[in-house]
Amino acid sequence: MQTTIKQACPHDCPDACALEITVENGKAIAVHGAKNHPTTHGVLCTKVTYGLDRTYHPERVLHPMKRVGKKGEGKFERVSWGEALSSIANAFHAAKNTFGAESILPYSYAGNMGVLNYQTLGHRLFHALGASQLDRTICSSAGGDGLMISLGAGVGTRMEQLANAELIILWGTNPITSSVHSWSFMQQAKKRGAKLIAIDTYKSLSAQKCDEFIAIKPGTDAALALAIMHCLVRDDKLDHEYLAQHALGWNEFAPKVHEWSPERVEKITGVPSAQIESLAAQYGATKKCIIRANYGLNRHAGGGMAVRTIACLPALTGAWREAAGGFLLSSSGHYPLQKNELARPDLMPTLPNGKKPRMVNMTLLGDALTKLNNPPIKAMYVYNSNPAVVAPDSNAVLAGLAREDLFTVVHDTFITDTARYADIVLPATTHFENFDIHRSYGHTSLLMSQPAIAPVGESKSNSDAFRALAKALGMTQPELFEDDETLARQAFDWSSPLLEGITYDSLKADGWAQMIVPDAPFAHGNFPTPSGKVEFYSETAKRMGLDPFPTYIAPAETGDARHPLQLNSLPYRHFMNSTFANVDRYKKDAPEPRLEIHPSDAAARGVVDGAEVSVFNERGRVRLAAKVTALAQPGCVVVQSLFWRNAARDGQGINVLTSQRLTDMGRGATFYDCAVEVALV
Repeated sequence: MQTTIKQACPHDCPDACALEITVENGKAIAVHGAKNHPTTHGVLCTKVTYGLDRTYHPERVLHPMKRVGKKGEGKFERVSWGEALSSIANAFHAAKNTFGAESILPYSYAGNMGVLNYQTLGHRLFHALGASQLDRTICSSAGGDGLMISLGAGVGTRMEQLANAELIILWGTNPITSSVHSWSFMQQAKKRGAKLIAIDTYKSLSAQKCDEFIAIKPGTDAALALAIMHCLVRDDKLDHEYLAQHALGWNEFAPKVHEWSPERVEKITGVPSAQIESLAAQYGATKKCIIRANYGLNRHAGGGMAVRTIACLPALTGAWREAAGGFLLSSSGHYPLQKNELARPDLMPTLPNGKKPRMVNMTLLGDALTKLNNPPIKAMYVYNSNPAVVAPDSNAVLAGLAREDLFTVVHDTFITDTARYADIVLPATTHFENFDIHRSYGHTSLLMSQPAIAPVGESKSNSDAFRALAKALGMTQPELFEDDETLARQAFDWSSPLLEGITYDSLKADGWAQMIVPDAPFAHGNFPTPSGKVEFYSETAKRMGLDPFPTYIAPAETGDARHPLQLNSLPYRHFMNSTFANVDRYKKDAPEPRLEIHPSDAAARGVVDGAEVSVFNERGRVRLAAKVTALAQPGCVVVQSLFWRNAARDGQGINVLTSQRLTDMGRGATFYDCAVEVALV
């Protein structure tokens, strides 16, 4: 007998697809996109289409295990859930009794973006325990702050409106890899005569299919945006009425753009002044222009300011007046998510000093594990993440994970690079086995997932594992034991006008529901900023110690004589960060990471296609096969990522090269602000 179960894709992708899972005799046999969902339209990326390869993978962790070898060896023996939970509880109690609860650190991110599995019972448990808080900054915090400063929240144009645009600017995004449904809408627009322009540091798959490619130096995007503003002001391509009614601080800011001439900005960005002039002229010629950006923009020293500045552009031309105009980086701010009801920060104790438990920045994990001493981190619980691969400065991270006095728990589906250092490994479910409720950061639908199959082996969802751990720890707060349906009912403000006509029960029956978001949400202003306007002048930015006006903050690592090349570690099409990197279907496509280098840089170093090279800086060294290609810019080398460490020729991950330096706002990671040198091995 076959049944169809409605689900949502939980992977870290803006498309958050509505899924239909075919189940036969208790086994999932096929995954399809919901044809009636307004953005999924029955289409899925290859990762999710073959997602069952992970669920039924022969190397999947099926039962709890404890370490029997040295840390990093990956040697374990099977234990019961009871024994595993008892070991964790004993270690946590010992750390708390000796060093205080702040010596315990949860570490998680967006390996599963379902509201329950991402940000509910785990947050509650560690809050109630009094553990160190985790500042989850590694991906989007700088861009999130940039959007908050200019637009008030993670809000923007509806993704579906890309199909109706006359001009689409892909700014720091490769949607064929990172948002295949937005690419589908772009192709519809192109068939109607729209022009597509890609601005990027690398000629990606998407950029190759655009009408124009603008190659820009890493980390210089804000300067280019300011040059566009310069041209629009100079040539009076402005919507003066929109600016007067719906922009705060425009009159004070406008004179500042005079200094950002295309000639000056060419020297900063590498974009020829004539191309800047052409871009500005095209942008000023239509209000039906959508700038589609992604979070690569925010992963350098001035990343937050870059997003903040680019997000101001549509106000100049009045593009917000049009449904098919404006800017889209994130839509998550549209949702009436009840974060405090989910995470319950009120469960945290107040310390004797009158403060709440300390905040540890996940981007600084290497330093936290090797240098933090007041108190030191003595126990760590990792879920929804693989920091041995994904965190920056991974040599420091690995040194911390290798500490014999650090007790580490990893709840995951595989023995990842992080799990190899664990004292206890707990088996995690995949989304096919989970119940959850979802939002998106690309579209504006609510979605719900019902379990399609029973948990494989002895695996548990994050929620079930945290309820079991709370019991083992002897915790009694009722908030730690609420069932999943109770938690899901708390996720959103169901009385919000955005959810008019949607109830929890109707969502459960239908699988998804479209929120009431206007086609042109900011045609008449009403931005969620303090002023209700696009804020060219921001008191929020000023309080953060930043220039209150849009500006340009230069990259921190622009290269020098020792390390003259800039490294970009861009997402590989068939991976989701490090997820899927161990699946045979994709390993055949890309068995190892490669360094892409421009012919001129290769010739200067005697590098030919296929040669083995060393990529290095003061933080580390990686050996890779070279791919000589003009898709990479001169002066900028590219590694598509994130591979597990055993895929590399020397067992090193690319993040041995990246730093723990933080962004200008949001205290985020600067993965794309990284200078290196390349030499033949």
